[in-house]
Amino acid sequence: MNTNQAPHGEYASSSLPALKHSDHGGWLTVCPRMLTVVRNVFLCLSFVLSQAIVTSPLHAHEVVILKSANIAPYNQAIAGFKSSMPSDTTFTEYDLKGDPQTGRIYAGKTRASGADLVLAVGAKAAIAAKLEIFDIPVVYSMVLHPAKYDLKAANMVGVSVKPPIGQQLNTVRSLLPNLKRIGYLYDPEKTAPLSADALNQARQLGITFIDRQVRTAEQVPTALRELLPDVEALWLISDSTVLTDESFTFLLRAAFDRHVPVIGFDPEFSRRGALISFWVDSVDIGREAAHVAQTILAGSTAPPPKSFQPKQRMALNFGTAEYLGIAIPTAVQSQVDEAY
Repeated sequence: MNTNQAPHGEYASSSLPALKHSDHGGWLTVCPRMLTVVRNVFLCLSFVLSQAIVTSPLHAHEVVILKSANIAPYNQAIAGFKSSMPSDTTFTEYDLKGDPQTGRIYAGKTRASGADLVLAVGAKAAIAAKLEIFDIPVVYSMVLHPAKYDLKAANMVGVSVKPPIGQQLNTVRSLLPNLKRIGYLYDPEKTAPLSADALNQARQLGITFIDRQVRTAEQVPTALRELLPDVEALWLISDSTVLTDESFTFLLRAAFDRHVPVIGFDPEFSRRGALISFWVDSVDIGREAAHVAQTILAGSTAPPPKSFQPKQRMALNFGTAEYLGIAIPTAVQSQVDEAY
């Protein structure tokens, strides 16, 4: 018998299959084509697994959010922040409910949490973070006057808001062509007066701001009565001594009695009767804070604090305009985001 003959005469000598001895005493035939298939499958699996290892994040970032209070602008800023962060980021959120001491407790808890970054929303949250957190990067936002709170620290960077007051004044001038004097009330213990830049922009339009200081809520009615005869518009600023639900109703009625239009900083004011309100887009601020946060988490040097000018929004009460005899130019109507 010719032992060199291929079994069953199926293969030429140039394509002899590999023969391996079986544990059962026989011979297993391994076809070269099968070897190629196995090798290709192995290579494909190796590639897929290597890609999975490369693309899977080694560490999903943990972010703690300290929120000064549960109010719409803060919530909107947080929503903008979360929507702009990587989808695998985990968030833990604490609401200070306006209490600085609660803020320090939450900030201390955050310090021991191992979080990668802290977002502080509002002044009280930013102050708590500065006092309690030293070795975790902190990004603060929605703080109108950060210099007043001395938020400088090696681990802190902020997105401060610069209201586009020049743009706002131009719109007001379109509504009130003869406007020369605007009045406002503020508590110097809580709120800074309008900036030199704002006053200068007003002067360029022939407008002068006249202020009255108050230090208690009880002083507001007297100060307002003294102010209204000297102005053609009342400018509201965010000051907890001046503005409460009760005081806003009084301010609005007193201004209406003298046919003085009220300019607010929240659409709710216009819904309740203020002629016009300007506010900045809190979601836009949150997105900018997320951009800063991602720069830090990527290992880059934190950018220096900067004034960010977000999108401006505007509400207009057409009923109030009609009552005061104010015509609304078409150009202004086209800019309105919320109408009442």
